Formats: sequence, structure tokens, C-alpha cells
Amino acid sequence: MEEKIWDVIVVGGGPAGMMCAGRASELGARVLLIEKNESLGKKLLITGGGRCNVTNAEFDTRKLLAKFKSADKFLFSAFSQWDVKKTIDFFHVKKMQTKIEKEQRVFPVSDSAQSVWNTLVDHLKNNNVEILSKSTVIEIITSGENVSGVKLKSGKTILGRSIVIATGGTSRPETGSTGDGYSWLKKIGHTVIDPTPSLVPIALQDAWVKKLSGASLTDIKLTIFQNGQKQDTRKGKILFTHVGISGPTVLNMSKDIGELLKYGDVALSLDLLPALDYGKLNERLQEIFKENDKKKLKNSLGSIVPSALAPIIVELSGINPETACNSVTREERLKLIKLLKDIPLHVKKLLGIEKAIITSGGVSLDEVDFKTMRSRLFPNLYLVGDILNIDRPSGGYSLQLCWTTGFVAGTALAQQK
Repeated sequence: MEEKIWDVIVVGGGPAGMMCAGRASELGARVLLIEKNESLGKKLLITGGGRCNVTNAEFDTRKLLAKFKSADKFLFSAFSQWDVKKTIDFFHVKKMQTKIEKEQRVFPVSDSAQSVWNTLVDHLKNNNVEILSKSTVIEIITSGENVSGVKLKSGKTILGRSIVIATGGTSRPETGSTGDGYSWLKKIGHTVIDPTPSLVPIALQDAWVKKLSGASLTDIKLTIFQNGQKQDTRKGKILFTHVGISGPTVLNMSKDIGELLKYGDVALSLDLLPALDYGKLNERLQEIFKENDKKKLKNSLGSIVPSALAPIIVELSGINPETACNSVTREERLKLIKLLKDIPLHVKKLLGIEKAIITSGGVSLDEVDFKTMRSRLFPNLYLVGDILNIDRPSGGYSLQLCWTTGFVAGTALAQQK
């Protein structure tokens, strides 16, 4: 009996792989999607804290691509085929409604990544994509100038006219993202830039942060310093963890902090109330102390900072927390103002790849034709999603990269069939 040859084999059942497989099959290709986990989209289900930040509602493609830094010139042809509007329309047509939140982040109305997962899996089923789960690929098989199939850990060989590698990077390895695709691609001649943590939480030296684990702050300003020199400032949201800080603002600064750590110590300044200057904050504190004149200081700051943080501010100020508001001296009040505008934080290190949201590194972009996502080394090999060396911030950009590259590859594959 002649061995079956698939039109398309997609390796990796994350968002890029699912989008690619669904699109190619929709256009008539016979598609096999291989996933090493028991089920598809394991990392997708935990993205965005389990809510899934589907994309970013920046509808101006040039502005959107500016967030991808030096990769923008490579990505333009792909994003001109499948942009943010098409992503949102894709989910809406499939009855998954979305909403836009701060910083133009797009989420499912359900606030559940399961909604996104269900939509994609239904898309695969409706287009008759065959799924082979619990199957670990160990090698890409080449034949002359082409790829011809993949070899499984079981020893089985699966043949395909075209192969798509959608195995992702190395962030969150417990979900299956262990960088397997990098080693296969290196072996057949692709240039792979070694992965490093890109969007990653930060560990701090300051012991008091443990007391705030799980607390989040919105509308703060965070500034990076090295050797007393200001390096960067951003506004947004942070989340305290048991070892330091995370959240969108921190993640988007983490790569730069990692670079600075190579040259010495890095300090951060946390401004809890960037909308108020020192003068306005002084007036506000005086009003609070007047309204709560007989209350203890430790119980009086909750109207301007989260209640969990108020005792920490008092502790850091060195003022007796039992002091009545009407007994706070001018000097003590100025200490509090200084802290509210400038809490010093001391960076210990970046957490590792296992805690990273995404990793930098991957296949060199010069080796990919972004009009089709085809490898420039093998005409029937396609590379999509996080396998590529593309930096991007937190905020829906990673998933948009997956939707776009997956769709473009799926379209090109069906045309090649």
C-alpha cells in the first residue's frame, strides 16, 4: 500500500499553527496538524492571565508595525494581506465578540481564553483538518532542495508536499514551547538567533514587595535609572509578585532592563500618582489630614493609594504609623510626598525563560519570504509565529503576529498545492 502524502503538514498546534492549518484546509488542501501535547493551544489558554489578549486595536498598519521595531519592513507585505481588522472580523463572523480595553488591547467579551480556543478548534473541525496529538516530531526530512516530511519520536515518518514549522519559542516551556523547532531548522541550514527572555517579570532586592504579592496598580509611572542617569520612563499598570514586579508596563521595559544589567546595577523609581505634581499632592495630603485629623496615619492614606500599599508607604517613610494625622509635621508630610512620587526599587535580576511571556531570538528574517512565509532555503518549507526572530511588546502584538503569519502561509500553501 502506498504511503499517504499530505498536501500540508503543520507542526505545532498553537495560534499560528491552528490559523495556518485552518486556512490551508479551507482553500482545499489536505492538512495534517501535529501537536506534541494531548490537546492544542495549551499556551493560548493561559495567555493574558487566562483572558487572552487577542490583538491590539491599532488599525493603522504602519503604526502597528512600528511596535515590531526593526522587523517592521519585513512584516509589511504579510500585514497588508491580513491586518488587525481582519483578525477581529474573523472572530466576529464566528460569533466570538470582542471588546477594546486600555492601551487598545482586544479581549473576548467572555474574558476567557477558552472562547478563542473554541473558535479556532471549531474552525479546524469545520474545515476537516486532521489532528495528530501526543506526537513529538524530532526531525525535518529533506530531499535535495526540498523538505519531504517529518520524523516522529516513535520512529514513524510522515510525508508531506509542504511543511510548516509553528513550534513557537522557548517561553513557558511547561506548555510545550521548548525550542524544538530551532534545533531542526539549524540542522537543515537555517540561521537561528539564540533565544533570550524578552517580555519577562523582574525580581527585586526590596524585601517589602513580598507583602504586596498579587496587588496591582494602574496609572503609575515607572522610570529606569543607571548610574543616576534616567534611561526610560513609561506609564501604565504593574502587578506585584512574591519576588518583584510584573504587568504590562514592566514586561515592556524588561528587555531594556536586561541589557542595562550587563553594565551594572539598575534602579527603578515608582511614581504612584503621575497625574499630580508635588504641589497638588501636597494640597491633597493636607486636605486628607484635615478630614481625618484624629485618625491614625496608617489608616488615612487609603483614599489616594490602594489600602494594601498604605502601610508600606508609612513604613518606608520611617514615620510612626500610630501618629495622628493632626500631629504629622511638615517635614514628615514632605517625606510622604517624596515617597508617593518616587518609591525606590532595586532590580535583582530578570526572571528566566520559564517565566517569559515571549522570547527574543529565532530564525533570521532574511531567510524568510514574508509575502508567503516561505523559507528562502527550501521552497516548500514555511515558518510562522514565534519561531521567527521578531521582538514585540505586550499588548496583543504577539497573537496578531501569529494570526497574520499563519493566515498568509495557509493561503500560499493552498495556492502551491
